[in-house]
Amino acid sequence: MTTISLPAVNEAVLTEALTGLSAPQKKLSPWLFYDEAGSQLFEQITTLPEYYLTRTERALFQAHADEIFLELGSGVTIAELGAGSAAKTGILLHAATRFQPTVLYQPIDISPSALDEAAASLSAIPSVRVEPQAANYITEPFRITRLQGHKVLALYIGSSIGNFSPAEATSILCNLRHHLTPGDALLLGTDLAPGATKSVETLLAAYDDAAGVTAAFNLNVLSRLNRELGAEFDLSAFAHRVRWNRHCSRIEMHLESLARQTVTLAGTSIRFEEGETIHTENSYKFNAAAIQALLAGSGFVSARTFTDTGETFAVTLAEAV
Repeated sequence: MTTISLPAVNEAVLTEALTGLSAPQKKLSPWLFYDEAGSQLFEQITTLPEYYLTRTERALFQAHADEIFLELGSGVTIAELGAGSAAKTGILLHAATRFQPTVLYQPIDISPSALDEAAASLSAIPSVRVEPQAANYITEPFRITRLQGHKVLALYIGSSIGNFSPAEATSILCNLRHHLTPGDALLLGTDLAPGATKSVETLLAAYDDAAGVTAAFNLNVLSRLNRELGAEFDLSAFAHRVRWNRHCSRIEMHLESLARQTVTLAGTSIRFEEGETIHTENSYKFNAAAIQALLAGSGFVSARTFTDTGETFAVTLAEAV
């Protein structure tokens, strides 16, 4: 393999890409989506009519934020994994300032540009101090600052937990739990599985919108490999595909090769058969029992769960034990 000199961040991207694309089922980790272009595309996705997750979670925050902070009491420091631009978090921060004079908010995200956007947008709330931290909370250490006499409220919202297998999700929450002490809290957002009031078609549309924004988001992972690693992916030779895996209770996103082809990546030739896919993302969907099992296996116990009337999405307030 040709030796190339890359910045540290690109070394991580290169390792992930070569490992995933050499697997029998080719795959790319979803954290690769979130370069600057990918983060911007995801923000567009959250505003699409088909993508009910963001607006439903936002409505739950608007309806129940005061209840959440009444439950927690005053003296709360807030930290958020995978904060992105923190578009919905402002609702919670506004609520927190109704119960205490100042709030320390610590957004943790892999994308520096998203953190910059979050800090800029939250500057409109003068009683909130923002201390952003650029880190891949999956693969890198991160810190949570605790103010004296305060409990920590950790946010893991937006159904981000659904991007990981049950074992990976448990590992992420266990790692988070190690940063907390008994009595601290977790606010967890989870998308719910299809049921009496939620169809599989609703799920599929959320990940395959009519405007093609999610397709562009999916294909951007190949653009990123081209930009950062000098790969030679022809984006027109791949197509966005979405599947519902009922057995695993998850949406799967793939990129399907439309022809037999060979792509060069850092001196390595990667062969694709026509119809072969790169598995780029899972989005697991939960029921009440699965949420409780995940929390119990990670050192948390559920305190309150809020859902919309259509039972499409859940926000669970849990306590570290």
